[in-house]
Amino acid sequence: MEHEVYVPFPVGTVRQALTEPERVARCVPGVQLDADAAPRSPVGRLRLRIGSSTITYRGTLTVSAAADGRPGDADAVDGAAATVTVEAKGTEARGDGSVALTLAVRLSPATEPGPGTTLTCSGTVHGDGRLAEATDHAAEAAGRRLLDRFAENLAADLRKRPVEGQAGEDGPDRGAAEATGPGVFDSEVPPSPAPLSDEDAVEAADTDDAADAVEDLDATDAIHAAHDAHPEHAYGHDADDLAPAEAAHARRTMIGRSAEEVDHAPPRGRYAPVPPPEQNGTSATLRWAAPAAAVVLASAVVVGRVLRRRR
Repeated sequence: MEHEVYVPFPVGTVRQALTEPERVARCVPGVQLDADAAPRSPVGRLRLRIGSSTITYRGTLTVSAAADGRPGDADAVDGAAATVTVEAKGTEARGDGSVALTLAVRLSPATEPGPGTTLTCSGTVHGDGRLAEATDHAAEAAGRRLLDRFAENLAADLRKRPVEGQAGEDGPDRGAAEATGPGVFDSEVPPSPAPLSDEDAVEAADTDDAADAVEDLDATDAIHAAHDAHPEHAYGHDADDLAPAEAAHARRTMIGRSAEEVDHAPPRGRYAPVPPPEQNGTSATLRWAAPAAAVVLASAVVVGRVLRRRR
């Protein structure tokens, strides 16, 4: 099977990224790597969907570069073709099947859809078990879908974790600027306000004085002002005839108390809750009725005996 994918990064950057086995394994869709794997020998699990079934493999992955350049020597292959070989082996997590993959990835410069790298992938797969039961069309479709998603994941991983010695296509200065963001001196400073004229300064001073005068009003002045505006709601000595007696008493008791105490104080006067009827009234009546009934009954018994003796 052969398939081509596009990565929007230079050939040298992509080749250096493909020589890192951990990065390659991390970009394979459906892979879950083990945290305790040895360096440059990733081990993990791969969930592969073929047709209507999903197969889980557990195996390893190795990467080797062709002899035309050393791994990590990105500048030696810029603008020229390069080849990377990926080998993977695994066994079914639930079953006796196994699979072996050998994939040759040829890198070449690309101009469409933009400057980047074209990965020409050609490989062979040998497997048994559940993989052998799949049709050739289903297996080929799964392989193409896997390579397409691998290229997308590789591009995203390169943006998030650039390779060592690569500052980006536009040079190291721009890469550092994008990493650190705009500098302090690059931010726009708003213009300072224009100086006020003499007339504006006098008006501003008068406004400030008026605001200060309003803030200096105490609670007593505010209460008097409210009384003058609405005398029918006043609760002072001059309005005792207009306000209810209980409301005047409530106002006098609230003087000197904090706002929280006033808010949490129980309502008084006509708004006070009606106490429930006393439950002891019936019990008190019964408490006196029982002895009286006993006295009457005893008196009746005594009178009856006296009458009998007289007969």
